[in-house]
Amino acid sequence: MSADLPDYYFRVRENGAFVYRLDTANRQRRIEMDQIAVVNVKNGDVKPHGGRTLSDGDMKAIDDWMADRVALLAQRDIDDIHRAIDHLNLTAHWAQSRATPDQLENVTDPLLMAMHDLRTVLVRKKADRLLKDK
Repeated sequence: MSADLPDYYFRVRENGAFVYRLDTANRQRRIEMDQIAVVNVKNGDVKPHGGRTLSDGDMKAIDDWMADRVALLAQRDIDDIHRAIDHLNLTAHWAQSRATPDQLENVTDPLLMAMHDLRTVLVRKKADRLLKDK
């Protein structure tokens, strides 16, 4: 493990993270993780852990992490959508070139419904954007 450890460790969870302050300045040179807060990236809540008061440095580290995390999650969302586009293209190729009649029977209705739902949402959102721009 690197000798230059960060001051904080963020254990990621579904909606945020548990925040730990790291300490190696002890006799055994062990890494001690002291939980100082719980953060929620969806609503921006920062809850100090165990009745402690967070320092300005703590809050700056948490705010910086939250901003980076929100940006990363947004980037992942777009990347997932681009992957879905690729999967749709691969699915079209599979249906045209390799799918058996039984396989097509198994997936056609659910795929058509999902694509119809997606198309409806996209058309409505596009119309809303066009009306808003006028």
